[in-house]
Amino acid sequence: MSLEEKLEKIKSPNLENQKHTSVVLTSIEDTLREQNTKFTPTAYFAALLALLKQTSSGTNGNEANELTVSAVYLLDLITSHVPPTLLRTQFSSIVSLLAPYLNVENTNTQLLKSAIGCLESILVAQDGSAWNLPSTQTSPRQALTALLPLAIDQRPKLRKRAQDAIKTVLQNPPPGPAIDHPAAELCAIAAQNNLKSAVQIVHQNRKQRNKNDDGNDPPIIHALQLTKTVAVASGGWPSKKIESLCEILLSISRSRNDFLVMSAFEVFEVIFDGMQDELSSAKLPRILEAITELKPAQNDAQLLPSWIAILSRGYGAYAAVDPEEVFSKLPELMDLITNFLPNSAHNIRVSASECLISFFANCIPGSVILEPSVYDEKLLQQIADKALELLSVKYQTAWMEVFSILSALFDAFRWRGDPYLLAISQTIGELRGNSGFQGKKEADEVLGHAIRNLGPQAVLNVLPLNLIKPKAGQSGRAWLLPLLRDNVTNTSLGHFKSELVPLSEAMYQRVMDHGSAEKTMEVKVYETVVQQVWSILPGYCDLPVDLQVAVDQKFAELLSNVLYQQADLRVVVCRALQNLVESNQAIVASDAEPEELQIEHRTTKDDAQGNIAHLATLAGNLLAVLFNVYSQTLPQSRAYILQCINAYLSVTPEKDLIDTFERVAKMLEGELPAPDAPPPRKQPDQQSRNKMPPTSHTLLDLVIALSVHLPRSAFAALFALASNIITNPAILISDPQLIKKAYKLIPRLATSDKGKKALKTRSSELQQLIIATNEKTPVPARRDRTLAIDTIISFLSDSDLHFIPSILSEIVLSCKDANEKARTAGFQTLFSAAKKISDAPPGTKIRNSLVSHMPDDAADAPATTEEVFTMVSAGLAGVAPHMVAASITALGALLYEYHNSDSLSGTVKEELVDTVTMFIQSNNREIVRATLGFVKVIVVILPLEALEPRMAALVPALLVWSKENKGRLKAKVKNILDRLVRRFGGAQVEEWAGPDAKKLIVNIRKARERARRKKQGTDEVDSDDEAEQTEKGGKSTYDNEFDEAVYGSDDDDSEMEFGSDNDDAMSGVTLKSKTTNKSGKTNRTKDGRDQYIRAQEDSDDEPLDLLDPKSISAISSSRHSSSKLGGAQQKRRTKARYNEDGKLVLGGADSDDGDDAMLDTSHGTSGEDGKPNNAVDAYLDAVSGPHAVQRGQKGRLKVKSGMQKASRQEVQKQDRAGGDKMDLDLEEAREIARKIMSGAPASPKMPVGVQKSANQRRSLGGEKVKGGGGGGGGGGSSSEVERRRNKPGPGKRGVRFSSHPARKGQGKRR
Repeated sequence: MSLEEKLEKIKSPNLENQKHTSVVLTSIEDTLREQNTKFTPTAYFAALLALLKQTSSGTNGNEANELTVSAVYLLDLITSHVPPTLLRTQFSSIVSLLAPYLNVENTNTQLLKSAIGCLESILVAQDGSAWNLPSTQTSPRQALTALLPLAIDQRPKLRKRAQDAIKTVLQNPPPGPAIDHPAAELCAIAAQNNLKSAVQIVHQNRKQRNKNDDGNDPPIIHALQLTKTVAVASGGWPSKKIESLCEILLSISRSRNDFLVMSAFEVFEVIFDGMQDELSSAKLPRILEAITELKPAQNDAQLLPSWIAILSRGYGAYAAVDPEEVFSKLPELMDLITNFLPNSAHNIRVSASECLISFFANCIPGSVILEPSVYDEKLLQQIADKALELLSVKYQTAWMEVFSILSALFDAFRWRGDPYLLAISQTIGELRGNSGFQGKKEADEVLGHAIRNLGPQAVLNVLPLNLIKPKAGQSGRAWLLPLLRDNVTNTSLGHFKSELVPLSEAMYQRVMDHGSAEKTMEVKVYETVVQQVWSILPGYCDLPVDLQVAVDQKFAELLSNVLYQQADLRVVVCRALQNLVESNQAIVASDAEPEELQIEHRTTKDDAQGNIAHLATLAGNLLAVLFNVYSQTLPQSRAYILQCINAYLSVTPEKDLIDTFERVAKMLEGELPAPDAPPPRKQPDQQSRNKMPPTSHTLLDLVIALSVHLPRSAFAALFALASNIITNPAILISDPQLIKKAYKLIPRLATSDKGKKALKTRSSELQQLIIATNEKTPVPARRDRTLAIDTIISFLSDSDLHFIPSILSEIVLSCKDANEKARTAGFQTLFSAAKKISDAPPGTKIRNSLVSHMPDDAADAPATTEEVFTMVSAGLAGVAPHMVAASITALGALLYEYHNSDSLSGTVKEELVDTVTMFIQSNNREIVRATLGFVKVIVVILPLEALEPRMAALVPALLVWSKENKGRLKAKVKNILDRLVRRFGGAQVEEWAGPDAKKLIVNIRKARERARRKKQGTDEVDSDDEAEQTEKGGKSTYDNEFDEAVYGSDDDDSEMEFGSDNDDAMSGVTLKSKTTNKSGKTNRTKDGRDQYIRAQEDSDDEPLDLLDPKSISAISSSRHSSSKLGGAQQKRRTKARYNEDGKLVLGGADSDDGDDAMLDTSHGTSGEDGKPNNAVDAYLDAVSGPHAVQRGQKGRLKVKSGMQKASRQEVQKQDRAGGDKMDLDLEEAREIARKIMSGAPASPKMPVGVQKSANQRRSLGGEKVKGGGGGGGGGGSSSEVERRRNKPGPGKRGVRFSSHPARKGQGKRR
C-alpha cells in the first residue's frame, strides 16, 4: 500500500480512536497548503518533527497527551518513505524526541509501537560509520539496545513489534564488505544474557517454593523468542558464545514444560538452518563439538532424548554442507549412539534408534552408492559390521528398535548393500525361521526392505526356499513367497525365469500327477505355491534392469500360454505385462535428475526409451493374444485386460496400429446386421452375469480402446464405422446397447490430443449426425448421447453456435430424465451450452436460419446469456406437460447458476420469475412440481426487495397445493414456507397467507424454534438423532449447492420430498448415500429415510425374523411409540431392589413401597383402576390415549387398535372372573359362527339375550353389514365372540365362546 493510500485511509476513520489522528493529519495538510508546500514525505516529516517538539516539551513518556500519540503514529507511517540521507542527518534529533517514550514502564502501548516503528526505519537507514560508534554515546547501537528490553516485554503485541523491528534491522546490514550486521554480536550477547538470567530467576523461585511450578516460565519463553529472532536474522550465532548457549538450551530442554522444550529445539533448528551456506558452515564443527562435549549422564531419561535429537539435527545440517566429512565420521557416531540402546528407559532407546535412522538417511552421500572409492567401501563394511553387532544378546532388550534401524540401513545402502548386508539378512532369516521367535512381524519388515534393496536373488542365495529339493537339516521357507510378492521391484527379471518358473512348473506337475481325484491337503498346498510364485511376477516386471534381455519371444510365448490355459492367473500376468510398459513410461516422463534416477532405479531415461522400443517389437503379437483372451472373458472380469491392452497400444508402432484397427473394424462390420434385416429371434433367457456378450460388443470395445491411439489417417474410417452403427435401424431395434457403446467413442476421443484435433476437424459432420438421430435414440443410450453432445459443444467454433438451439430441446428433456445419471449428464450439458454461448466474443451471432426447426429467414440472435434463457423459455409454450416441466426445471438451474452474473440483467430476471410462477396455477401436477422447485430457487437466491412484492400473490397460490399429498406437493409447499419464514419472519408470512393458513405457519415457526433449542442443548436429543448428526459430520447431504438449495430444508418433513415416485423424477439431485453404521443406530432406505422395526402386540419379545416374507409389515419409515402401536398399557420400570443382606433382587413381586416404582409418564399416569389420576391426564388420555378417535385420510374417523384390544382384554378379564362358558364341538361351533356372520338366527344352544334387534343403530367404528340382524359392532350380536385355538391334545379339539355382554360400540365382527 502506497503512502497516499495509507493517508487517505486515515482521513476516513472507521474507529473512534482514529478520529483524532485524522484531525491532526488534516491540520498538517492545511498548514502545508498555506505554505504552498507540496505534500511530499519530506514535508510531512518536517512538519511532524516540529509538532512533536512542541508537544514533548514539558512532558515525559508516561504523560504523553493524545496529540503526541497521533504525531508519533503519523511519523511511523512517514519515516519509511523519507530519503535515507535525511534520516541519517536527523538521527540525533529524532532519537532524542523518541527516547522518552521508549521505556518499558510506559503504559501507552500504541505510543510505544509507533515509536518502535520510527526507530526501525531510522536504524535501517544508517551506514557503516554510524554503526561503528560506541553504545556509550548517541548512536545506532545505543538505540538498538533500547529495543532489546521491549522485545521481552510481557505485552504480546508490543513484544512482537519490537522483535520484528530487531529482525528487520539485522537483516538489512549497511553496505560494506562484511556480510553480518555490525550489531549482530551485540544482540546475540544481550539475548543470551537475558535468557541466562531468566533461567536463573525461575530456578531460584522454584527452589523457594520447592515445587515444579510452570507459572514462572513465561520469562524464559520470551527470552527464547528473542534468541530465535536474533538467530534467524543474523544467520547463526557467534562462535565464541555458541557453547554457553548450547548449555543453556540443554538445561531448558530438561523442563517438564513441553512448550519450553519445543522452543529450545526451535532455536537449535534456526541455528543449524542458518549455517548451511558455505560462509557460515565453518562454525558447524565447533558447534557440534560443543554439543557432543555436553553429553548428559548415561541414564538421564530427561535430558538424553533432547541431547540426542539436537545431535541428530546438527549432523543432518552438517551433512548437507560437507557430506563426505560427515560420512567419514559415521562409524564413530554409531559407536556414540549405540551405547544408549541397551538402556532400560524406553524413551532413550527410541531416541537413539531415531537418531541412527536419521544418520543413515542423511549422512550417506549418493556418490558413495554410485561410485564408491576403496576408502568408502571400507567405511561401508565397518558400518555393516557394527549394525550386525546390534543383533547380539547385548542389545536383545532393544531388538524392536534394532529392527527399525536395520530397515533404515537397507534403505540407505540401496542396491550397494550387496554383499555388505547379506550377513544381516541371513541372521534375521534364521531368527524368523525359529518357531519360538516372537518378533516375526518385525523380522518380516526387515527382510522386506532387504528384498526391495538388495534384490530377491541376493536374499535367496543366503536364504534359499528349499521347496523342490530341500537340503538336509534345513526346513522350507515358503513364508518368503508373500514377502517376495510385496517387496520385489526394480530387479533382474532373468532371476524369475531361471529360479521361480521351474519351481512353478514342478509344483504344477505334482498337481497334474494327482489327476482328477479328490484334492488332498498336499495338493492344495502345491496349488497355493503356484499362485504365490506367479503373484511375484508383477514385482519382477516393475522396471526390470535386464528387460531387453529377459523379455524375449520365448518369455512372451510362456506368458501367452499362461493367459490361455490358466484363467486364475490372468490378473497377475496382465498386471505384469502392464508394469513393463508403464514403469518405463514413468521414467521417461520423470523430471528427476539423471543422478537421482541412477541411485534410486539403476536406470536412465535413455535406457527406459530403449526398453519401450524393445516392447514395441513384441506389442503386435501380445495384442493379438490379449484380444483373444478379452473376447473369452465375461464382461465383469474384463477391466484389467482392457488396461493392459491400452498400455501396449500406447507403444505400438503406427503401422501396426492401423493394421490392427482395420482387422478389428472389418470383423465388426461383418457382425453388424444389414439396415433392412429383420429383427432376430428372442433367445432363451440366461443369467446375465454368466452370459457372454455378442461379438459385436466386444469388437466395438476394442475399437474404442484403439481410437485414442490411432493416427489421423484412420479417423475417417473410425467415424464412418460409428455413424453406421448409430444410424442403422436394425441395430436400433435389435441391439440398443451397441448404439450406447458407439456414443462412448466421442468422449473417449476427447482424452487424447489427436482425438481433440479430429473432433475439431469433423465437428460439422458430428453435428449433422447428432441432429439426424435426434428422434432415434434408444433409452439405454440417452446418457452417453448427452455426454457426446457435451463433448461436441466444447469443440464448437463461434460460427457453429446454431447447433445448440438445434438440440436444446433434447438437452432440456434430459434434465427431467428418469435415470439419475442421465439427468446429471443433462444438467452438465445444459451448463456447458450456456457457458459456450456466454463466453463467445462480443458481437457473435447465432444463425437461427441454420437451425433445423426454424424458418430460413429467421433473424440472427446475439450470443449472450439472456439469449440462453430466451431459448430455454421457448419450451414453456410446449404442448406436452413433460416438456413444460423440464423447461421450468432447466430455467431454475440456469437461474441459480447465473443469478450473480453481470451478463443477466435484473429485467430479465423479473420477467423470468413472473412468467414461470404463473404455472403454479396449472392443473397438471408435474408442471406444478417443477414450478415449486423453481419457486424454492428464487426464494433462496433473490434479494428481499425483489421477492417481497411478489409474495402477496404467490403465497396464496402455493397454499392451494398445501393439502395435496399426491406427488409430495404438500411437503414441497411446507419447505418453501419454511424458507420464507426464515427470510421474512413468521408474522409477515402469516399476513401473506391469510387466516386460513395461520395454523400451518405457526407450526413451521414452532418447529424451527424447537430445532434451534435442540441445537443449543436445551432439549433432550435422542440418541438416534445424535448418531445421525455424528454420521453426517457437519457435511452437506447434497453433492452441489443447487440441489441443497432446491431440495434441502431443516424441517423433518422435507425428507418426504425425496421419494422415488415415477411421476416426479428428481431433477438431477443426487443424495449422498447413507448406510447402516457399525452400531446399527442408523438404517436408511435408498431415498434417504430412516427405517424402524415396529413393536408387535403378540410378539412376546421375540426378535423379528427378517427372512419371513411377512416381516415387511413390521418395518416402518417412521418411529412409533408404544401408544401409537396400540399398547394399552405402558411398560412399568422399577428401581433396583436389595434385600437385607445388600444383595440385588431380580424379579419377584413388586415392592410394597410405592415410592420405589417408577412409571413411564410419557403419556400421563393412571391409577390402579386404569383411570387417569387428574383432569390433565384424562384429557391426554382422551386425545392421544388408546381409546382416542382420530381422523384419518380424507377426514374419515379412525379408531385405534388399542380400543379394540382393550375390549378383548376386558372380555378375558370377565372370563377369568367366571362367566357363562360352554364347550362346543368344533363343527358345531363353526356352524354357529357361519350363521352369525351371515346374519341368521343363532343356534338354540347360544345363551339367551345374545341376539339384538336388527334395527339397532350401528355403533361408532362398527362395520356396515348388508341385510338384517347380524353383524359386527352394535348391529349384530351383543356378546363378544372370541375364537381361541387350544393346544392339540388327546381329547377333542373345541372352540370356547364366552357369553358375557360386550361394550356398546366396541364390538367387531369376528
